[in-house]
Amino acid sequence: MRRLIKIYDTTLRDGTQGEGVSFSMEDKVRLATRLDALGIHYIEGGWPGSNPKDLRFFRRMQDVSFKHAKLAAFSMTRRAGGNAEADANMQALVDAGAPVATIVGKSWDFHVTEALGTTREENLAMIEDTIAWLRPKMDEVMFDAEHFFDGFRANRDYALATLRAAERAGAHWLVLCDTNGGTLPAQLVEILREVKQAVKTPLGIHVHNDAECA
Repeated sequence: MRRLIKIYDTTLRDGTQGEGVSFSMEDKVRLATRLDALGIHYIEGGWPGSNPKDLRFFRRMQDVSFKHAKLAAFSMTRRAGGNAEADANMQALVDAGAPVATIVGKSWDFHVTEALGTTREENLAMIEDTIAWLRPKMDEVMFDAEHFFDGFRANRDYALATLRAAERAGAHWLVLCDTNGGTLPAQLVEILREVKQAVKTPLGIHVHNDAECA
C-alpha cells in the first residue's frame, strides 16, 4: 500500500527561536508563499494569542490563497481550572482564521506537576476539553505532545494517556515531540512501535537535532 508522508513546516514559529532570528510580518508572508510553492502540506504561521505581530500575520493571510499548503495556528491548551470557551488563547486561535489548529500540551507528568502546577488528571482534562472545543470550529486539529519521549521514558502510561485524551476529543493528528532533542534513532523507533499499538489516530513526529543525528 502506498503511504504519503505529509510535511509540516515550523519555520515561521519554531524557526524564530534561534539566536538572532526575527522575521517581520512581510518576511513571514514571503516565506509562507515560498513554502507553499515547494509543495509543503502544512505551514505553521505562529501563535496568534502570544503577540500582535502573529495576529496581524494571520489576518493578512486571510486574503492569501495557497495552492498546496494549509495554514496552521499554534496555541497551548486551555489554562488549568478554566474552560476553553472563556480562554483568550482559544478565542485568538479561532479569530486567526487558519483552517488548522495545533495545540501543544504536556505529556511528561513531571512538567505537569512542576511547570504547570496542576494535577495529572486536570492536564488530561485540559487536553481533551481544548481539542473537543476546537474540533467543530477548525478543518483539522493537531495535538503536539510536548516532551513526549522524555515523558514516555519516565511514565509510559501517563504519556500514552495524554495521547488517548487527545484522541477521544477528536484530534486528527497526534504529534510526538522530542522537545529536548535527546532521543536517539533506535530509541525513537522502539517507542513509536509501542505508540502505534496504543492509538489509532495518525501520528506525526517533531524532533530536534541536538544529538546531531540528522
